[in-house]
Amino acid sequence: MIIQRVVLNSRPGKNGVPVAENFRLEQGTIADTIQAGQVRVKTLYLSVDPYMRCRMNEDTGSDYLQPWQLSEVADGGGIGVVEESKHQNLAKGDFVTSFTWPWQTVAILDGDLLQKLVPELVSGRLSYFLGAAGITGLTALLGVREKGHVAAGANQTMVVSGAAGACGSLAGQIGRLEGCSRVVGIAGTDEKCSILVQEMGFDAAINYKKGDVAKQLRELCPGGVDVYFDNVGGDISDTVISQMNQNSHIILCGQISQYNKDVPYPPPLPPDTEKIQKERNITRERFLVLNYMDKQEASVLQLCQWIQEGKLKVRETVVEGLANIGAAFQSMMNGGNIGKQVVLVSK
Repeated sequence: MIIQRVVLNSRPGKNGVPVAENFRLEQGTIADTIQAGQVRVKTLYLSVDPYMRCRMNEDTGSDYLQPWQLSEVADGGGIGVVEESKHQNLAKGDFVTSFTWPWQTVAILDGDLLQKLVPELVSGRLSYFLGAAGITGLTALLGVREKGHVAAGANQTMVVSGAAGACGSLAGQIGRLEGCSRVVGIAGTDEKCSILVQEMGFDAAINYKKGDVAKQLRELCPGGVDVYFDNVGGDISDTVISQMNQNSHIILCGQISQYNKDVPYPPPLPPDTEKIQKERNITRERFLVLNYMDKQEASVLQLCQWIQEGKLKVRETVVEGLANIGAAFQSMMNGGNIGKQVVLVSK
């Protein structure tokens, strides 16, 4: 069977900025028959995520991420529908997902590695299982619960960097739902800041490309910062940490400002910032959602309940066509989207 697939065409280099041309669309083939335990699936949606930048390097800098290989098909979070099955728990027409879905139109996969989806949990919005009701939502929810130490009634202020992104936009809302009394986001455009406040319930948002971020933080967080959901690292994070309170907490989710630099993960803090962290006993522990998969089922149900109740607002940027996934990746790395970015491969 002839299929289309996307392979890694070139590496941007450890310090380079990814471009669409780093990926290549080509024709390939898969077997006409499947073996016992396998399923043939048609790809519906693919996820585009910041962590994938690390996979473009020969050395990902991580012990849990494998690098993409040149001229080999890329992979990541994906959703598809079963077209043929020789797996006892999966039938034709079932919707399934995987963290390692190949970027191709049709695939033959091991049924044991797939998770069956229940579309009714997200009112039929299947793509939500790659975002708000998937690994992105789990990262936000479990990050807040496991590393944020949020307590209802404690009058805590949360700051979220990369707040208009897939994870940040959810994290701020979840911080509020879990008990934070004030939530402030940091984003890169006035439009994003407006959406955070008017649509997603943030108390305020700062456009870091305009004005004095430190001054605005002091005005918007007069009692200091108790919880910081860190998606970006770098200068923005140094500024936030300088205004954090004694015994406060950093949720170390991502460091997108550092992904195009040859630095270890998580990047070390500058000496002055590290001094503040230690003197104020600020926790900054590496957070990996895959370490909490025993809480996945209950957490996904919680996320779906909030979505259905309208308590969790979801934003998606949907790009159509497998051929456009490289451009979607480039746009995402440049901060060009609001909320989760997915590619619609087939309807």
